Amino acid sequence: MKKTTTVTVLRWKLILLIFLLLILVLLLTTAWVKNEYSKAREDSLRDIQNRNGVLPADEEIQFHPPEVELDFINILLLGVDAENDGVTRTDTIMLGQYHPKEGSVRLVSLMRDSYVSIPGYRDNKLNASYALGGMELLRKTIKENFQVDVHYYAQVDFNSFIRIVDIMAPNGLEVDVENRMYYRNNSGSYIIDFARGTHILDGEDALDYARFRSDSQNDFGRVKRQQELLSLLKDEVLSLSGIQRIPQLLGSIEPYIQTNLSSQEMISYGRSFLVNNIEDIETMTVPVEGGFYDEYYNHAGAVLQLDIEKNREALHEFLKIKNEE
Repeated sequence: MKKTTTVTVLRWKLILLIFLLLILVLLLTTAWVKNEYSKAREDSLRDIQNRNGVLPADEEIQFHPPEVELDFINILLLGVDAENDGVTRTDTIMLGQYHPKEGSVRLVSLMRDSYVSIPGYRDNKLNASYALGGMELLRKTIKENFQVDVHYYAQVDFNSFIRIVDIMAPNGLEVDVENRMYYRNNSGSYIIDFARGTHILDGEDALDYARFRSDSQNDFGRVKRQQELLSLLKDEVLSLSGIQRIPQLLGSIEPYIQTNLSSQEMISYGRSFLVNNIEDIETMTVPVEGGFYDEYYNHAGAVLQLDIEKNREALHEFLKIKNEE
């Protein structure tokens, strides 16, 4: 009887010890995550200061999505250049869809020169809607032309892209350049030059690679390269070492990003994304092939004149929302 009692006591002591160790690990992990996040955030703020850059404006962004409960989310991803004069210029417009139950991610690049109807204004390029009425008018413009609801937005300064690549891919991103990519601005102060062949890109090189459009493919080639880099970054994030760098990643981009996603929602979707182990990101570009032609208007310049019906149908099929409208 005494032996049994002793074994039971030892067993409970072992359980208690394991429990205390788990609490200690949790506390240490929490402290480490907080430290990594804070340190990376301070580094980004220092980087912005050193570049004499500007932080995203503090004023609230007007954005009024429909209040519906769905088992997926559509998020508007906007890449902008925040200049020293405080003017924000749109460079990239993407629509991302995440379906947690399906474990699927779809990414649509919306060409900024697409000629569309803008509510309350004259027809113009898609990115003109942002210049005229910010994120909310861009949301309305997407809804009016493509009949797609957007639930969230994330507006990101392009300088954060450099930080993201350098943190998530410290050894660089490997890309294959099919033809030489060369661009030189008028003053010669900015040059992009990638020879044909394999390249390992750091953050600054990756940004140049994503921005380049001085070839026969123009914006279409640029969009294709952006989608390629996002897919490579996704692979880095889902690697074991990438998961360990997520606190640093979140802290580094926080000063550059504006979004209506709450911290709780970001954590929830981020956890779901990791658990689902997304292997592929499905991509498409609007306008689709055969769904546009080149046009010119005095008030808008060179544009992509869309076959709205064809592009809308292709977009609905891709996002699997045909039966929801």
